Order: sequence, then C-alpha cells, then structure tokens
Amino acid sequence: MTLRDGPIARRLAALGIVLPEAPAPAANYVAVVRMGNLLSVSGQGPVDGREKLSTGRVGQDLSLEQGKYAARLTCLNVLAQVAAALDGDLDRVKRVVKLFGLVNSAPDFVQQAQVMNGASDLMVEIFGDRGRHARAAIGSPALPFNISVEIDGIFEVA
Repeated sequence: MTLRDGPIARRLAALGIVLPEAPAPAANYVAVVRMGNLLSVSGQGPVDGREKLSTGRVGQDLSLEQGKYAARLTCLNVLAQVAAALDGDLDRVKRVVKLFGLVNSAPDFVQQAQVMNGASDLMVEIFGDRGRHARAAIGSPALPFNISVEIDGIFEVA
C-alpha cells in the first residue's frame, strides 16, 4: 500500500512497518463501510493476499506470543483497509474507536485479551493516544480458513 506522506506514514517508516495491500473480501461483503465520519472495517485475518500467515488454535497449535504476533499481522490488514478507504492518507484517522477480536482458541485457553494486546499495542505505537480504543477479545472454537485471529474495527476519520 502506498501511503501519502505525512506524520503517520513517517511514523510507520520509523517503526519499520510496511502495510500490505488491502485484502479483497473472501465472500459476499465489502471490506469497509463509511457512515459519516466513521469507517467500519470488516473482519480481517493474518493473511498476505490469499496466503494465510498464521493458522491454528492459540493455546494448542500456537503459543501466546505467536497469537499476539498473529493479532499484530491481522491489525496491519485492518489498517491497510483503512488506508485504502482514505486514499492512502492515514493522517485522516482522528481516533481508533473500537477493535473487536476473535481468537481461534484451544478449549482451555483463556488469554484472549493478551493475544489482542498485539493489535492494541500496534495501534498505540502508530497513533499514540489517538490509537487508544475500546475493545473486545473473544475466544472462538474455529475461524474461517482456520486463521488464528480475526479482527474488525471502527475508526473516526476526517
């Protein structure tokens, strides 16, 4: 994804982060819906194009740290969708309002909130206080395509 030059693009470069291309929807839905000054981003996974970068259940196939990394990768796809909707201008993000995360979890795994910290920490790294958000972290016995994490989000934009 080519970003417009600005403070957020420079912050991403300083962090060594390159956003992927926004993934195409995998079924009959749209990736982003704009409602006034809010963007609602459909659930994203830890994928690069159609290649799944993290699959399996956290607490069974993946460790907590691997789950956190999968949440970070997933959140990069959420941001790629936001950037695509804003013509590459992430400086138009006024606030990360909410992230909702589903974690493909082993039956006895209860650290979904820690997994989602991988996404939440990334938002704060990039946007500072504008990146602090409301959040949900839910365990799921399975996710589409056996991905390990799925995240959707709501963003206030200019």
